[in-house]
Amino acid sequence: MEKRRLGFWEIWNLSFGYFGIQMGFALQNANASRILQTFGADVHHLSWFWIVAPLMGLIVQPIIGHFSDQTWGRFGRRKPYFLVGAVLASLGLILMPQAGAFTALLPALWMGAGFLMIMDASFNIAMEPFRALVADVLPSDQRTLGFSIQTSLIGFGAVLGSWLPYILSNWIGVESVAAEGQVPFHLIFSFIIGALILILSVIITVSTTKEYSPEELEAFDRAEGKEIVKEDKASLSQIFSDFGNMPTTMKQLGWVQFFTWFGLFGMWVFATPAIAHHIYKLPLTDTSSVTYNQAGDWVGIIFGVYNAVSAVFAFFLPAIALKIGRKTTHTISLIAGGIGLLSIYIIDNPYLLILSMIGVGVAWASILAMPYAMLAGSIPAKKMGVYMGIFNFFICIPQIINSILGGPIVKYIYGGNPIYAIMMSGVAFIIAALLVQRVQDDEKPIKA
Repeated sequence: MEKRRLGFWEIWNLSFGYFGIQMGFALQNANASRILQTFGADVHHLSWFWIVAPLMGLIVQPIIGHFSDQTWGRFGRRKPYFLVGAVLASLGLILMPQAGAFTALLPALWMGAGFLMIMDASFNIAMEPFRALVADVLPSDQRTLGFSIQTSLIGFGAVLGSWLPYILSNWIGVESVAAEGQVPFHLIFSFIIGALILILSVIITVSTTKEYSPEELEAFDRAEGKEIVKEDKASLSQIFSDFGNMPTTMKQLGWVQFFTWFGLFGMWVFATPAIAHHIYKLPLTDTSSVTYNQAGDWVGIIFGVYNAVSAVFAFFLPAIALKIGRKTTHTISLIAGGIGLLSIYIIDNPYLLILSMIGVGVAWASILAMPYAMLAGSIPAKKMGVYMGIFNFFICIPQIINSILGGPIVKYIYGGNPIYAIMMSGVAFIIAALLVQRVQDDEKPIKA
C-alpha cells in the first residue's frame, strides 16, 4: 500500500497556506520593534520582546503537534489547527499596530506587547501542522520536492511581507507620516492586507488538500516496515517520553539546527547596527540620523533579497539533492551562507551586500527544506506531528540563548562592535555544515 503521488500544483496547494503565514510573520519581524518603539518601548529592552517568539515556539509547537497527531474528524487531522491559528494570527496582525486605540484598558505599549504575544503563539499554532502535513500526505520520494516548494512559498511570502510597507508608501503613495505615538497608516494598512492574505491562503490549502486517516497512515507505516506502536492513552506527558525516545537522526540534526539557528538569530538582531557602523561608518551612538535610517531600510531590502534567492533556489534543491544527496546539499548550502556572512566584514559598499545575501539565501532555502526531508524518513507517521514540534526545540533554544547572551557578548567581549556578532553567526553556519556529515540519513531515491 503506497501513498498517492501528487502533481506539482497539488503539492503547491498543499503548502500554499504557508505563503500567507510567512507574509504575516515577515511583517511582524520587520516592523514589530518600530511599532513598540512608537508606543514608548526603550531600545535597550527590545531584545526581550524578541524572546517571545522562540519561547512561544518552544511551548506551543510540541503541544500542537501532539494534539494534531491524536485528532481526526470531519475537518481532518492537521487542517483544524492551522485554520484556527491563521484566524488568531490575523486578528493579532490587525490589532497590534492599532493598540493605541485600547489605551482605556492598558497603555499602548502593553497592549501592543500582548497582541505581539498572541501573534507569536498563533503563528506557531499555524506553522507546526504544515510541516507535518507535507510528511503525512506525500510519499517519501516526493518529500524533498514538497519541502522545497514549501520553502519557495515561504520565501515569496517573506519578500512580499518585508517590502509591502515600502511599496505602499513609495510606489502607491499611502501616508507614511504620523503624529508622535501613533503608527503610520501605511503600516496599519500593510498589516490588514497581510491578515487578509493569510486567511485566504490557508483556506486554499484547507479546501484543496485531502488528508489520510490514522488507519491509512498506520497501513503505510506497516508497508514500509516501520514499527507500529500501540498506546493505551495519549496525554501531554507523552511528549516527554517521545523526547527521550527521539530517533538517532533527529538527535544528530538537533546539533546542526542549534548552530544554524544561533547564527540566524544573531544575523537578524545585529544586522542593522553592524552594517550602519561597519559599512556606513556611523558611530555606535547614532541610532536616529537620516543615514542610520537609510542603513536600516537597506537591511530590509537585502533581507528581502536573501528570501527571494531562497524562493528561487528551492526549486533546484530536489534536482541537486538527487545528484549529490541531501547531506552534501545541506553542507554546501550552509557553507555558502557562512561565507556570505563572513564576507560582510571586508565589504565597504552597501550594494555589495547583495552578493553576501545570495549566499545566505542559498543557505536559508536548504535550512527550510533539507533537515525536514532528512528527519521525516526517520519518524513514524503516527508521531509525525509531535516530533516535528519537538524538533522545533532545536530552533527555539539557540535563539533564546543568543537573545540572552548575544548582547553581553557584544558589549563585553566585542567592545560594543556588532560586526563581530555577524562574524560569529558566519562561524556558527560553518560549524553546522561540518556537523551535517555526522547525520544518519536513511535516504531513499528522490523523484522530482
